[in-house]
Amino acid sequence: MGQSSSTPSRSPSISSRRSRNSAGCLMKPAVVIVEDLPCPSSDDEAAAWDHTGDIPDELLALIFQCLGSGERKRCSLVCRRWMAVEGQSRHRLSLDARAGLLGAAPALLARFDAVNKLALKCDRRSDSIGDVALALIAQRCPNLTRLKLRACRELTEVGMAALAKYCPNLRKLSCGSCNFGSRGIDAVLRGCLLLEELSIKRLRGLTEATGDSVGVGLGFSSCSLRSVCLKELYNGQCFGPVILGSPKLRTLKLFRCAGDWDRLLEELVEKVPGLVEIHLEKLQVSDKGLFALSACKDLEVLHLVKTPECTDAGLISVAERSRLLRKIHIDGWKTNRIGDAGLMAVARRCPNLQELVLIGVNPTSLSLELIASNCRNLERLALCGSETFGDNEISCIAAKCLALKKLCIKGCPVSDQGMEALAEGCPNLVKVKVKKCKGVTPQGADWLRSTRGSLAVNLDNVYQIEQQDASMSETGGIDNVVEDLQLLVDPVSTVDIPSSSNSRTGSWKKRSPFLSWNLFAFTTRRWSHGSSNSHHT
Repeated sequence: MGQSSSTPSRSPSISSRRSRNSAGCLMKPAVVIVEDLPCPSSDDEAAAWDHTGDIPDELLALIFQCLGSGERKRCSLVCRRWMAVEGQSRHRLSLDARAGLLGAAPALLARFDAVNKLALKCDRRSDSIGDVALALIAQRCPNLTRLKLRACRELTEVGMAALAKYCPNLRKLSCGSCNFGSRGIDAVLRGCLLLEELSIKRLRGLTEATGDSVGVGLGFSSCSLRSVCLKELYNGQCFGPVILGSPKLRTLKLFRCAGDWDRLLEELVEKVPGLVEIHLEKLQVSDKGLFALSACKDLEVLHLVKTPECTDAGLISVAERSRLLRKIHIDGWKTNRIGDAGLMAVARRCPNLQELVLIGVNPTSLSLELIASNCRNLERLALCGSETFGDNEISCIAAKCLALKKLCIKGCPVSDQGMEALAEGCPNLVKVKVKKCKGVTPQGADWLRSTRGSLAVNLDNVYQIEQQDASMSETGGIDNVVEDLQLLVDPVSTVDIPSSSNSRTGSWKKRSPFLSWNLFAFTTRRWSHGSSNSHHT
C-alpha cells in the first residue's frame, strides 16, 4: 500500500453515481455495469489501480469505524483521502496534555473535527496544559459530550468556565489529580445543563476551607445528573449540595473520602429516593447509614467494601426493604461483623440476586444453602479469604445453585474433594477460578477439566505464590481481589472515557504497584544472592 492513491479517469456514469452517494446518505448499493469500468491495459496499470476509488466517503468511514485504533492510524497513512476520511470520522481521541499541546492543538483538531469524546492526560512530572489551551480545545470541539482530565494541574476555574461556555452539550466529566477547586466544578454544573455523569478523584483544590467550598463553590443543583463518583477526596462532603440537589440521581459511588457520611445518606433518601446503585468503600459509615438506605426500594446494586462499622443489622435492614437487589459485594475486612444472619436475610428477601461477592466474610452452610435454594437466578459467586468455606460448602453450592455460571474461590480451605463436587453439580457452570487454595492440586484441576470438557478451570501455582508472601497485604493478599474477578464478574460501568491506547495498558497500570513490588523483591534477592556468592568465592 503506497503513500498516495492513483486516480484513473472514470466514465461519466461512475462519476455521477459517486457524487450522488457522497451528497446523500448511504442507501442501496449502486448497480455497477461492467462495460462502464475502464479496464487496465497492462499488468503495471492493474497493479497501480486504486480499487477503493469508487467507494463513497461515508462507506469508507463505516469501514474505519470497525477497525482498532492502531489499524486506523495505519490506514490514515495510505493516502490523503484516507487520512481526511479517517480524521473526519473519528469520534474518540486521547491526547498527551503536556504544555506543548497548545501549539499543536489547532492542527490536530482541524483534522479531527468530529471528536465528541476526548481524554486529556498529562504525566505527573510534566507541566500540563493551562486555561488557554483548554479554552482553545473547547472552542474547536463544540460537540464534546465526554471529557476526561488527568493530572492537568495548571487548569483553574477559569479554564473550566471556558469549557462550560463552549461545550454546553457535555454529558460526562471525569477529573483526576487536578488543582482547580469546587468553583471549577460548579461552573461546569451551571453551564452544562445536560451533564449526566460526574466523576471526581483527588481534586486538590478542595483542601480549601469548608465554608468557602460549600457557600461559594457548589451551591448549584443539577436536574440532569444521574451518576456521581467521588474518590479520595479530603473534603468530599462539600459535594453534598450537588448530590442532594440531583433528583434524577441513580448511581452514587464514594471511595475513600474523609468524614462521617451517615448524615448525608439520611438526607439522601428523602430527596433522592430513586437510587439504583450505591458503592461505599473505606468510608466512615455505620448501620445508621444503612438503615437510611433501606428506604431506597429501587436499589439493585450494593457494594460495602471495608466499612467496619456496618454489621448484620444494617444489611438485614437493607435486604428487608430493598427486594430488587441483583448484585451485592461485601468486603468484611475480616471483622466478622457481617455473617450468616445478614446473608440469610438476603437469601429470604432478595430472590432476584444474580451476583454475590464475599471477601473476608465467613459464611457457613446455613446461609449458603438458603442462598442456593432461594436465589434461583444466582449466576456469579465469589468467595475470597473465607475461613469457613470448605468442601462441604462447595458441595452445597454444587448441588443447589443450578443457574450458577461463574465461580471464583480464593484463599479458602477447599480441596480436590470440592472440585469433584463441581464435576457433578452446577449444570450451567462455564468458568471456575481457584487461587491460593493449597488443598486444590493441579491433578484435581486437570481431572475436573477432563470430566467437564466445556468447563474452563483456572488454577494458579500455589508454590509460586508462597514465594511471594512478602508482597501480600496483612488481610491475606486479597486487596486486589477485584482485579482477579474481572473475568468472572461483569464490571460495573464507569464514567471514565477509554483512551485510544491498547486495552492491555489499563490492566498493566492496575497491576503495576503489585508487580513493581515483586520486581523490587526479586532484585533484592538477586543482589543478596550475588553478594553471598562473592563472599563464598
